[in-house]
Amino acid sequence: MFRRKNASPEKEAAPLPRITSVVADGVSLSGRLHGAGGVRIEGAFDGEIELDGLFVIGPTGRVTCPQLRARHVIIAGAMRGDILAERVEIRANGRVWGNVTTASMATEEGAFLRGQIQMEEKVELQLQPPPAADAAPAEEASPTPANGEAPQAEAPAEPAAPEPPPAEPPPAPAEEKKPAGKFKRKK
Repeated sequence: MFRRKNASPEKEAAPLPRITSVVADGVSLSGRLHGAGGVRIEGAFDGEIELDGLFVIGPTGRVTCPQLRARHVIIAGAMRGDILAERVEIRANGRVWGNVTTASMATEEGAFLRGQIQMEEKVELQLQPPPAADAAPAEEASPTPANGEAPQAEAPAEPAAPEPPPAEPPPAPAEEKKPAGKFKRKK
């Protein structure tokens, strides 16, 4: 009935980021995983991982990575390689072969780690921004000009011999053939 109120409100636990991509059990990928968001591996992944977000290795997941860099790492499967993260959790079935550098570490009973743990006040992940996606073709990237003509296709990337500009454009016949790469919208 008469309870003393705390002078300072209790801190609420920060919610975990959402998982936005999943590599399903039975799927095997290799290469470079780079970006932001939450990723869950239930299959197998071999390559480089730099993730600005949550990275989860599920119970059936197997990851081989020279150095996994992510904000928050949860391991319930198998991980071979070093981990650099702000927070690392190794669940009861989790297996890690590699060194861990983190500011926050949690393990459950039964977790396995063969390597060293280095605790830091603050972890600098030095994540690189994701590479720009391949440029879209000119027809998709440019809006249609106000005169109603479709945009012109870009010249090929290969160097070509320059053509001298025509001195004066010839008069247009009734049925005009357009050079390759130029299109005109029908009215």
